[in-house]
Amino acid sequence: MFANRYTAFIDACSLAGALKRNLLLTLAEGEFFRLRWSSRVLNETEKAISKILLNKGVTDAADRAARARGFMEEAFEEACVHDYDDFLYACKSLPDANDAHVLAAALKTQAATIVTDNLKDFPETILTPLNIEARSTDAFIADTISLDLGRAVAVIRNMRLRLKRPEKTPQILLLDMEAEGLTETVDVLRAHVRSL
Repeated sequence: MFANRYTAFIDACSLAGALKRNLLLTLAEGEFFRLRWSSRVLNETEKAISKILLNKGVTDAADRAARARGFMEEAFEEACVHDYDDFLYACKSLPDANDAHVLAAALKTQAATIVTDNLKDFPETILTPLNIEARSTDAFIADTISLDLGRAVAVIRNMRLRLKRPEKTPQILLLDMEAEGLTETVDVLRAHVRSL
């Protein structure tokens, strides 16, 4: 995968959790792929982050979620896809009509992949004729890492070193990934734990 050629549209469910979000943004920042989203996806992401933080008892959850969104938009100014309504006609047959905006925006930006943990809502029978695929967050991250393992391990190591509250050892980072359901990702990284 090369960032100048491979585009991935990231769904809100893949951006809501902090660890998945950090991994995706770290790999995009490392130019493993071109990251795309829409304002609607960011609205859903902000709402989901706020809900996660509220469930953890964070009193300023809405403010923190808004800051997280702001950081994302600032770091990836070119990522937002606009004016995709003309593509909604191709998305009417999705199982959940509320996901039409995701597919429409992905088609507008000519993404090769939709990264989502709601795979059942993006059936292969609908996506294949449109020349796009849906991949789980875990499978997408694992595949991305596998394409240039040395460089990917280095950027994930830098991500781990930026974590301060709390700091994480490589082993703890892998345990956290496993707890978040990133089992394929852990399988790829486990042999390289000393480099993380």
